[in-house]
Amino acid sequence: MEILLSRVFAGATSGSIYVLIALCLVIVFRSSSTINFAQGEFALFTTYVTWWLTEHGLNVWLAVLPAIVLGFVMGVVAERVLIRPVKKRDETAVLIVALALFTGLNGLDGWIWGSDDKVFPRMLPSGDDTYVTIAGARLHYDSIAIIAIMILVVVGLTQFFNRTSIGLQMRAVATNPTSAALCGVGVGRVLSLSWGLSAALSALAGALLIPMVPPGQLGLAGMFHVLIFAAAAALLGGLDSIKGAVVGGLSLGIGLALVNGYVGFLGGSMSLTVALVVIVVILVVRPTGLFGARRLERV
Repeated sequence: MEILLSRVFAGATSGSIYVLIALCLVIVFRSSSTINFAQGEFALFTTYVTWWLTEHGLNVWLAVLPAIVLGFVMGVVAERVLIRPVKKRDETAVLIVALALFTGLNGLDGWIWGSDDKVFPRMLPSGDDTYVTIAGARLHYDSIAIIAIMILVVVGLTQFFNRTSIGLQMRAVATNPTSAALCGVGVGRVLSLSWGLSAALSALAGALLIPMVPPGQLGLAGMFHVLIFAAAAALLGGLDSIKGAVVGGLSLGIGLALVNGYVGFLGGSMSLTVALVVIVVILVVRPTGLFGARRLERV
């Protein structure tokens, strides 16, 4: 029982990490019906900025604030300058631009800060004695903190989308931008805001997650695997569903932790393959995911 609980706790921690990045994908998709494949690189770039500020003497909690603002600006600029012009022509062009943005940001990271790994300061408590014991299994404080932050973000986004005017406008734009524009919704403003909000959240997520994701250092490949797992979680739950991102992320995190523990040959490097298989199966069997809304078009 103790071993099982330990693996469930580890899986819930990893799952919460996937949920945070999956929520960034959900924010963009709910307003623009676009999957932002560069989401992880937004997080990585702003995390490098946070690290650079800490190297110049700023506390990590203070350093992340300008990184969040920068993330918001980057998201807005990317949507206005790169995504919006090509989306008017073809959805495939948006995919190509997002992939180009992925490689471009990663290359920019290496050009500015170099390719060697950086030691990133932990924002959450950690140590050999920072844990509570539940039924003999250790649940560390940083795991508790990341799960609590994930819950707060989920509650905040749920209230934002369901109770605020701009949140409802985002849902309207995602459903039918033409009808939303005729009803007086500023479609361009809504799209820019969604990309900015998503990138800002990814800036916070990146700073929280990098020390917890193996190898625990800031490097150019630091967010790639997380993005794959987060995309699998978002697709599993439904790309337009906050609840789906939570269920998908936690299910994937706990499931992989149990697989790693009890089915060794599917663990380790095979975990990424498992996530990719999940993506393919969901796209083939149920493209809308477990909780995604089906979109109907009148003809």
